[in-house]
Amino acid sequence: MKPDARKGRLLVIEDDPDISGMVEVLLRSDGYEVLSCGDAEAGLKLARRRQPDLFLVDVALPGMDGFELVSLLRRETRAPIIFMTARTSETDRVVGFKLGADDYVTKPFFPAELSARVQAVLNRCRPERSLSWRGPRSFGLLTIDLERHDVRVNGKLVVLAPREYELLRALVEAEGRVVSRQALLEKVWGMERDIELTTRTVDQHVARLRHKLRGEHGRVLTERGLGYRLRLDR
Repeated sequence: MKPDARKGRLLVIEDDPDISGMVEVLLRSDGYEVLSCGDAEAGLKLARRRQPDLFLVDVALPGMDGFELVSLLRRETRAPIIFMTARTSETDRVVGFKLGADDYVTKPFFPAELSARVQAVLNRCRPERSLSWRGPRSFGLLTIDLERHDVRVNGKLVVLAPREYELLRALVEAEGRVVSRQALLEKVWGMERDIELTTRTVDQHVARLRHKLRGEHGRVLTERGLGYRLRLDR
């Protein structure tokens, strides 16, 4: 099944390739976009870059374990977290919930149960998803901190006009999806119909934004006949 952006992006952090593969196939069949990695450090980097809507985390990870990883994630994100683990003791479950986990699934688990738990947790947390990530995000040499209105290229501050900043913000929040010129007019200029505002207005501001992003100007891509999107790869 093709991923449905409305359902959400999930990150599976699991070092057992058989379990990871099974979970990926299961959740992709439910329509989610699924990312995966096998250790905590890679998971943290991937999370900061792609801002998942939900995490599925194994406790017994190599190096940094799942508990330590979740304690770090909770400093930066409100996105829900589900632990997947063979540990069944009450102490481990209590530790997991105290660290900020939203659910705790013990291995082995039934695929249908995991699928249902993921959907239930996302439904419960959906009102906060627009606030799910805090702190800066990096795409190549471009770093953006939406909370602080701070944009940098290779560490150097980029001074953007208010409309340019709101345009960049709209593209960042679209998570790599194409945003039409009309949608950008409505979101950035707050006007659905205005004879003085045309899609050419968007094109002009995109050109200025690209110029100010210097070496990272290629991050803002034109999708001919559709609109613009932000390239998220590193």
